[in-house]
Amino acid sequence: MVIASILETLMIVCFGISWPLSIMRSYRSRSTKGKSLMFMCFILFGYFCGLASKMISHTYNLAFWFYFPNIVMVSTDICLYFRNKKIEATAEGK
Repeated sequence: MVIASILETLMIVCFGISWPLSIMRSYRSRSTKGKSLMFMCFILFGYFCGLASKMISHTYNLAFWFYFPNIVMVSTDICLYFRNKKIEATAEGK
């Protein structure tokens, strides 16, 4: 079981490494181009499912704690998506 926990933690960390880069790109570009709201929502739902699984099974290992920053980062990217959508709409209206 220990190796499974280590592998799950590595998976969560590897996924988490990409989110800061995505957030910076969203913030700087002020554009939704190349972004999929549905994709980000599915990722967020998956993280919540993983977190719920850990809570139901009372498996509070290292992987459990890495779900939280990932949820925060994906949520941030989703918020930036809506901010950028508004920026694009304003630019089109001018």
